[in-house]
Formats: sequence, structure tokens, C-alpha cells
Amino acid sequence: MSAVDGSPVLPTREIRSTGVRLTSLGYGAAQAGNLYRATTDEETADALAVAWAAGVRYVDTAPHYGLGLSERRVGAVLRGLPRDELVVSTKVGRLLVPSPETADRRDDDIFDVPAATRRAWDFSRDGVLRSLEASLERTGLDRVDVVYLHDPDDHEEQAFAEAVPALLELRDQGVVGAVGAGMNQSAMLARFVRETDVDVVMCAGRFTLLEQPALADLLPAAVERGAAVVVAGVYNSGLLARETVPDDATYDYGQAPAAVLDRTRRVAAVCGEHGVTLPQAALAYVRTHPAVASTVVGLRTADQVRQAVDRHTAVVPTDLWDDLVAQGLLTPDAHPAAFA
Repeated sequence: MSAVDGSPVLPTREIRSTGVRLTSLGYGAAQAGNLYRATTDEETADALAVAWAAGVRYVDTAPHYGLGLSERRVGAVLRGLPRDELVVSTKVGRLLVPSPETADRRDDDIFDVPAATRRAWDFSRDGVLRSLEASLERTGLDRVDVVYLHDPDDHEEQAFAEAVPALLELRDQGVVGAVGAGMNQSAMLARFVRETDVDVVMCAGRFTLLEQPALADLLPAAVERGAAVVVAGVYNSGLLARETVPDDATYDYGQAPAAVLDRTRRVAAVCGEHGVTLPQAALAYVRTHPAVASTVVGLRTADQVRQAVDRHTAVVPTDLWDDLVAQGLLTPDAHPAAFA
């Protein structure tokens, strides 16, 4: 597949019959919201330019990321690219409310931004509509293509009773192309897939080379219902992101326990025996499941984009999975052969 301007495009997959096609690698824009540390406008613009040149056509953002900073930065760049060539997703469930009394402080979440606004959970119908309208204003785009409920863990019933029907209404009216939910767990995502007509879900950290709880619930449900899964957190918040695993590696946003470090190093050693790196294997593994349409990787700089594309396109021998099973580092039901 090629873009209109002739530049290459990574392989794409359509979400159901919505007409929305996701490239196999997606650009995660949390870093554009100053995740953990400051990022400049120029770094974001350069990174997105390199991603475009490398064939990435899917960009994911959210109001939560830097209290709207990610959406503003992403929109400023994407408005200059051919809109019909892009797929943009954002999220609803956290409204940004003015907070002048805290404007002189830093955000108390994990983003290095002024706390001039605060997040307010809202999965009501009105909250969904207001959130999407605000996202369109921040990005300056005429539309977004995919809308996810963002972390509705503690708002389950309202999400099912009000937020999902609102999203489905927007989709059926043609306002958005596809709808779903994004979470750091698989059980509730499986419920969304089984009990509603969502098109796509984003599952962070629960289907990776290190752990696969989504195999017990979400992934079989997605195959049965024809829903797409976007995998995020493919490195388990950093543990699988380097060729060698440092002692201070992070896992689920905290220090990795000693036993987890040891197991990960054993996986890395087997990868090395097959001539691939741990991050290459991590990206290749999640693509083996038929429900997975795309993998979104958080990216900050142009060099990180180049590295992610190189990893994503690396050839990983299938007998790597055999050896991981033989050494007890993958269970037999987590072998890609079991997914067919």
C-alpha cells in the first residue's frame, strides 16, 4: 500500500467494516504531553514527521496526556498532513476543568505540565459529547477516527449504561469511524466486546511477551465477535524495551521485582540465541495473534521513531517461540501456534 504522495505505508488492517484502517505500528502520543519529563514542540513535530515518512499512519492521543498538551501538539502537526491518509484516535472519560487555584503548581499526575486544569471523571452521555468536542477544539482537526473510553475501571456501570451508547450513536451518525475502550486490564475489555457493539479495544500491558492474561478472556472474545485489539504497553512500561535488562528496569510503572528481572533476562538470552533483541521479539510476539490489528508504542523523539520502526519490521524466527516454551518462559497455550 502507498500513500497518495508515494511514500510507503506500513501494512494496514481494517477495523471491522468501518472503513478505518490501522497501520500495524501506531504512534503513541503520551510523551507529546510531557510524560515524566518535558518534551518540546520541535521534538514532537520531528518525531511525527519521521513517523509519517516511515509509513506510520495511526496516531493515538488523549486529553489526559499532559492536560491537553498532547492533543494540541499532535493536532498542530497533523493538520499539515493529508487527512484522509491518517487515522487519529483520542479518548473520553476525563474532562479537563479550569483550575486557576492550582495554575502555579505542576500536574500531580505523571506529566510535567502546569496544573491550570484538572481532570474530572465523567462517563455520562453529556460528558462523552463534551469531551469529544473539546478534543476537536484542541487538535483543530475536523474529526477523529477512533474514540476510546479511557480507563473506566471504577466507572463500569455508567460506562456501559451511558458512555458506550453515546459512542455508538456518534459512530452510527458518522461523526466518528470506530469506537471502543482502552484499559490496563483485559477482563472489562472482554465484557465490552462480548456485551456491546464496540469495534476496537486498546489493551495496555496485558498481552505481552512477558505476560498474557488477555488470552483467557479478551482475545478469544475479540476473535469471536470480530472486534479488533490494539496492543499498548508492549514493553510492560519499560522492562522489555532494552536489549539488556538493567537492575532498575520498570514494570507496571514501578520497580521490577527480582524474580521478574530474572525471568526477563532469561527471555532476552533466548532471543539473543536466535539473533534478535528482546524489544524486537516483544513487538513481533503480539502481532502473532489474529485479533491484534495494531501495536501502539509511546514515542518522544525522531530517533525513537526510527528505532521503533526498525524493531517492528525486524524478522523474528518462529522457532524462538518453540524455545521459549521449551524453557518454561512461555506456556504452550501462549505459543503463537495455539492462536491459529
